[in-house]
Amino acid sequence: MLFFRQYYLGCLSHASYLVGDTTTGQAVVVDPQRDVAEYLADAEAHGLTITTVIETHFHADFLSGHLELADHTGARIAYGAAAAGRAEFPIDTYADGDRIRLGEVELEIRETPGHTPESISIVVHPHGADAAPYGVLTGDTLFIGDVGRPDLLASVGVTADELARQLYHSLHERLLTLPDETKVFPAHGAGSACGKNLSTETVSTIGEQRRTNYALAPMTEDEFVEAVTQGQTAAPLYFAFAANRNRQQRDRMDDDVRVAAMSLDEVLAAQRDGAVVVDGRDDATFAAGHLRGSVNVGLGGRFAEYAGEVMTPGTPIVLVTEPGHETEAAVRLARIGFDRVLGALAEPVRTFVEHPEVVERLSRLSAAELDQRRNDLPGLVVIDVRNVGELEQGTIPGARHLSLPALLPHLAELDPMAPTVVHCAGGYRSAIAASLLRAHGFRDVSDLIGGYTAWAAFQRLPG
Repeated sequence: MLFFRQYYLGCLSHASYLVGDTTTGQAVVVDPQRDVAEYLADAEAHGLTITTVIETHFHADFLSGHLELADHTGARIAYGAAAAGRAEFPIDTYADGDRIRLGEVELEIRETPGHTPESISIVVHPHGADAAPYGVLTGDTLFIGDVGRPDLLASVGVTADELARQLYHSLHERLLTLPDETKVFPAHGAGSACGKNLSTETVSTIGEQRRTNYALAPMTEDEFVEAVTQGQTAAPLYFAFAANRNRQQRDRMDDDVRVAAMSLDEVLAAQRDGAVVVDGRDDATFAAGHLRGSVNVGLGGRFAEYAGEVMTPGTPIVLVTEPGHETEAAVRLARIGFDRVLGALAEPVRTFVEHPEVVERLSRLSAAELDQRRNDLPGLVVIDVRNVGELEQGTIPGARHLSLPALLPHLAELDPMAPTVVHCAGGYRSAIAASLLRAHGFRDVSDLIGGYTAWAAFQRLPG
């Protein structure tokens, strides 16, 4: 009998899967997150033995848990045939049409290059090869409402055009040939930077995607290439790092992550030595008072992804969080491979009260105040850190667009002496950006409260 479970990690918009046959007890895990305790616990609870870890491709947006699972279970690690020779650890490879038999449950491999050259999809047959499939695990090839972006490998010599054309054929010749009732289980949902139009739904069907997915509408191959390559957001800075780490032998994530408490003197010394202080409190709390030079990335949002956009991989990190959230922050950073967490500032509120000399506030402006400042300061610089697709909602006149992933690489183009206001759509990303600029020596930086949403509402007010 088929055992099938989806695990959805909202902070990374990441879906992974445990698939097994309860009669034989054999199971596989597909595209696992790095902390693997849930898979192990569920396998044990249902009498399953994880024999194989299947990766649909070399992921770029998170550090996968294949090595951790292999260490815990002795499972083999498997990829598509095009991954042969590209990993530093032993792997099995599967070509188009190969099958993995767990018992009556069979997994059919379909090579679906396009997002990456080695991408595969996995068709789940609960009653053998001749029965109707239950579903297909599509990795980053087919999402709910979108398809995988083909432009992430330009830096390694594979063009977006080449991959987009492969993707077109993978979709039409490998996935849309499945019955309409076949369920679609992707590796990501809304919020992921691996596509531009992902749905909040985490499961669909081939038939529903055929009817509703813009990229599957009737069009020529050239029209498809144009549709899927245009309007993609800038990839987060850590993507290339994570993609490389997923091919490498590396340190395993600890089962029990512990974060050392650090005194203020220890934090300041680490900061002088190049550590980045990441403050995970919400933007309003951060604005009211924080350690000078720290960067605000609130735990309430896409913490790891945005932390990966404000520092280079391998940077030592010191955390500031609300009490009790230090381990959560460290685990979420480890999921993208940012393991150099030195510790967390002990009792931050008390420390800030007792040492006001190390504390500063972040300037925040209402839409009305920004409007007034634009009139009073001709040299005011307004930076819009939204993604390119969000600009269709409108822009503030004169604003320079630098999406958050592009901000750190382009700091040298900005004047640290110019009065600067940063905004996003609602305020979360602009708080990150404003604190990043301040941490890099920009003297007069403000954050627009409520972002472009607040600005647009202000502009609609009468008079």
